[in-house]
Amino acid sequence: MKNIDTMSVNAIRVLSADGVQKANSGHPGLPLGAAAMSYELWAKHMKHNPANPKWANRDRFVLSGGHGSMLLYSLLHLFGYGLKAEDLANFRQEGSLTPGHPEYGHTVGVEATTGPLGAGMAMAVGMAMGEAHLSAKFNKEGYPVVDHYTYVLGGDGCMMEGITSEAMSLAGTLGLGKLIVFYDSNKISIEGSTDIAFTEDVRKRFEAFGFQTLVVEDGNDLEEIGKAIEAAKADLSRPSMITVKTQIGFGSPKEGKASAHGEPLGADNVAAMKEKLGWPSQEAFYVPEEVYDNYKALAAEGAKTEAAWNELFADYCKKYPEMKALWDQHHDVDVAKDLIDKEEFWAYADKPDATRNLSGVMINRIKNYLPGFIGGSADLAPSTKTYMNDMGDFSKDDYAGRNLHFGVRELAMAAIGNGLALHGGLRAYVSTFFVFSDYVKPMARLSALMGLPLTYVLTHDSIGVGEDGPTHEPIEQLAMLRAMPNFTVFRPADATECAAAWYYAITSATTPTALVLTRQNLPQLAGSSKEALKGAYILSPSKKEVPDAIIIASGSEVELGINAQAELAKEGIDVRVVSMPSMDLFEAQSKEYKDSILPKNVRARVAVEAGADFGWGKYVGLDGATVTMKSFGASAPAGVLFKKFGFTTENVVNTVKSVL
Repeated sequence: MKNIDTMSVNAIRVLSADGVQKANSGHPGLPLGAAAMSYELWAKHMKHNPANPKWANRDRFVLSGGHGSMLLYSLLHLFGYGLKAEDLANFRQEGSLTPGHPEYGHTVGVEATTGPLGAGMAMAVGMAMGEAHLSAKFNKEGYPVVDHYTYVLGGDGCMMEGITSEAMSLAGTLGLGKLIVFYDSNKISIEGSTDIAFTEDVRKRFEAFGFQTLVVEDGNDLEEIGKAIEAAKADLSRPSMITVKTQIGFGSPKEGKASAHGEPLGADNVAAMKEKLGWPSQEAFYVPEEVYDNYKALAAEGAKTEAAWNELFADYCKKYPEMKALWDQHHDVDVAKDLIDKEEFWAYADKPDATRNLSGVMINRIKNYLPGFIGGSADLAPSTKTYMNDMGDFSKDDYAGRNLHFGVRELAMAAIGNGLALHGGLRAYVSTFFVFSDYVKPMARLSALMGLPLTYVLTHDSIGVGEDGPTHEPIEQLAMLRAMPNFTVFRPADATECAAAWYYAITSATTPTALVLTRQNLPQLAGSSKEALKGAYILSPSKKEVPDAIIIASGSEVELGINAQAELAKEGIDVRVVSMPSMDLFEAQSKEYKDSILPKNVRARVAVEAGADFGWGKYVGLDGATVTMKSFGASAPAGVLFKKFGFTTENVVNTVKSVL
């Protein structure tokens, strides 16, 4: 090992320890132990250009153990991604570019928001799938314009989380040869030795998944690490997992101890570490100029690599202009916006149908407009109607296929969807039954945090599931997803609203969308319109300018509102029916618009929805009422259940009368 390499590795350690110490908060153990493997990867093997962090053909690096964020921030600083020493000194402080866990879109060079352990592992699988798909679609002989690796680094915690096994099992099945997993194996977790809860042979597990497995016995041996990386890169028939045996908190008096994981080393221990490492100064955040010069030279090599690719891509575009046009379509985030005026996009058959079926029709329309449209389900495509006809199946034998098969792996599916969105060039969707949004939720939350326009197709949306019973009948899930910031929930009532939901989803730039869809057939409603894009609108007006009451409903219950309106009219009660497919979009409208739909002087309001009433209070007020679920469902035919739980015209009529 050259002395400059040793100094460069130790610079990562020193900056990480100083950052955590200055903040008096953080996790120094992982950065100290994993500094050598990270340096070897970034300096000698990873294709990246700090001058252009969004270069399309860069290798991706995900720090799945996001608690070790100072490792990543130190790398970004040293390689010249724009983080300054002051930013490192501002670690975990309000408004800083160095938050406690890495945040995508907040800090340049961060490829994914990580923190929940294992999430980065699964998102890396999605990135690798994105690379495999786009390379199969775009590469021509002599023109490997999509040709990069995805690297992900995690520790024992990531390996314990079930999401990692879900995702890596699929990665092995798919033979994702450009996915390389670094396992920072230090045998320490927060409570002490991993032996208290985790004694399995992780390497054998990954072998069973179908990975090439490699071991680096000395996590500080750059040469050994480098050989393992090259061996991993050389095997394109399967993904690779490199176990790197490290010491948590390396170089400090807390080396090998659980206390090195999640608390500052202490000023004396930081000083002792610097002395042990032979660091030339005790000054906080000090890095010798020769170390900065080394990193600058390494970054310059990355710029040369991109320049060579730019030449290759320019030649490719001249030789294959049709592929250049396709590339531009894939990477144009606004490509779907002109669908707002295309009649064929909004057309529908005037017959009762389930919104899951209508969504399936939309998916098979969208696929023809958006070449980067890709997605699938957790083994449920025949039920969720998410299969794209004639688009092929993404598999080890055909990465060009656009239908994804995630298997029964909802949690990993959502994270992989995030990875596809993060990769770029693709518009992804994932799908399962709505009740299993409970399994999806942690990764949907990351979609929202990262501002990723991933679409969640969630079917079988209520007690309308019927005979499958309460385990499969969602009750509180609408409220759960509606409570999440920057996440749009859309529960359409018919074909037009379903088209509006899909239009919103595929044109959204920074917000994920959940489409919540029925299994049972619904009628096509007179009065439904593109106004659904405003979240709520007057579907059936009252005869008076100021109605006697307002019925607000979503999805399958809008029909109930229409029927109740007709019955109430026979008794001289004049009611307005408002369809509210999306509370989120309605809240984004102007005050004037919201007041025009729900005027403040009409206090007699009834909300009708086959879910929990949580969230409806702001729309019905103290004088209003709800026809909603107050319990879990039951096992019986859907029609029986809707009657049992009060979703009848008679009950809605009586509820309206009760608030007048």
